[in-house]
Amino acid sequence: MLVILYYIIFSITFVYGMYFAITGFFGFKNYHKSQFGKHKPKHKFGIVIATRNEEKVIGALVESLKRQNYPKELYEVFVIPNNCTDNTEQAARKAGATIIDCTVPVKYKADALKFAFAKLQSHKDLDAFVVFDADNLVHPDFLARMNDALCEGVQVAQAFRDAKNMGDNWLTGSYTLFYFIQNFFYNRARMNYSGSATINGTGFMMRKEVVKDGFNTVTITEDSEFTAQCAIRGIQVAFVEDAITYDEHPMTFRASWKQRKRWTSGTLCCLSTYWKKLISTFVKTGNIACFDMLMMFLAPIMMLITSALTIVLMIFHIVGVELFDFFSYLYASGILFFILFYLASVLMNLFVVKYNHKKPRDIISGIFFFSLFLLSWIPINIVCLIKKTDSWEQIKHDRNDVDLDKLLN
Repeated sequence: MLVILYYIIFSITFVYGMYFAITGFFGFKNYHKSQFGKHKPKHKFGIVIATRNEEKVIGALVESLKRQNYPKELYEVFVIPNNCTDNTEQAARKAGATIIDCTVPVKYKADALKFAFAKLQSHKDLDAFVVFDADNLVHPDFLARMNDALCEGVQVAQAFRDAKNMGDNWLTGSYTLFYFIQNFFYNRARMNYSGSATINGTGFMMRKEVVKDGFNTVTITEDSEFTAQCAIRGIQVAFVEDAITYDEHPMTFRASWKQRKRWTSGTLCCLSTYWKKLISTFVKTGNIACFDMLMMFLAPIMMLITSALTIVLMIFHIVGVELFDFFSYLYASGILFFILFYLASVLMNLFVVKYNHKKPRDIISGIFFFSLFLLSWIPINIVCLIKKTDSWEQIKHDRNDVDLDKLLN
C-alpha cells in the first residue's frame, strides 16, 4: 500500500516537473532574437519608485534614469518615500526626482504603489507606469524598448532582471542565476508560445488604464499577485528582454532568509486566495497563463513533497523495498545519482551565464553553489507552512559604488 501511495505521489511530482521542463524548452525558440521591432519615441512614462530608508542608493538610480536614450520630456521620475528615518527624500530630490508625499499608512510596498498610481491617474499626459526598486540601476535603452512594446499593443511587461553585484559572493551569484534561469526558461519561453511572463518585483511596466480602478493587491508579494490578476483578466504580461534593470542582491544569508520567507509566504497566500479563480478562468477561457500561475503558486508545496519523497526513497532503499521506476534505479546507484543532478545544474548555470554574455569567472561561486541556494529554500518553505510572514521587512541596500558603465561593458 505504501509503495502504491509512493508511485501516486511520485507521478504527480514527475508530471509537475516535466511541465516546467517541457515549457522551458520554448526559450530556445527564436534564439537571441528580439520579440519587438524598433519604434520612434511616442509614449510618456511615469517612473514610480517606492522607497524606505534608501538614501545610499536612490540617487544613483535617479541618475541612471536621467541617462535614458529617450526624450526627457517623455518621462518623469516619481519617488514615494514611506516610513523613512533617514534622508531618502532629500537624496531623491537632489538627484532630480519628483517627490510624492504618501499620506496613507504603508504596511507593504503595494500600499505606496497603490497610492501613487491613484494620484498619477490625473496626469493626462502619462501613458504608462514603470516600477523600479530604489537599489536598481537602469540600462540607457530601457524606456526605448518599453516604448517598442507599447507601440505593439502590450499592456503589461516585465523587463530583464540583471544584477549589479553578482560577483560579491556565492549568494549574490546564486540570486543572479535564479533570475537568469527565470528570464530564459520561464519568461522568454512563455513569450515564444503566446503565454504570459511573470512580474518579479522591479522593472515592470503597465499602461495607465490597467490600474485605473486601482492597484488592488492585498498580499505581501504584490508582483506575483498582480501577475495572477492579469491572467484572470486576460492581460498578457510580455517579457521585454532588451529592457534591462540591474538589481542589488542580498549579500548575507540572514537577509536572504528574510527575503525568501516573504516570497514563500506571499506565494502561499496567493495560492489560497486565487486557486479557485485561476482554475475556473482556465476552464472557461483556456488561458494558459492561469494554469501557469497556479503551478507557480504550488511550487513551495511541491518542493517539500519532492524532498519528502527523496527521504522515503532513502528509507525504502535501506529496508530493501524494490521499486521499478527509472528514478529509483538512478537513486540506487548511490552518490552517482547526486553527482549527475549536480552536474546538470552546473551545466544549466553555465548556459544561462554564456547566453547573457557574462564571464563565468565573475560568477564562479554562484555557479557551483547554486544547488545549495535552492536546497536552503526547503527549511524556508517548512517554516512558512507553519507560520507565514505577514509583514514587510526592509532589506538593507548600500551598494552605491557600482559603476553603470562597467555593467554595460
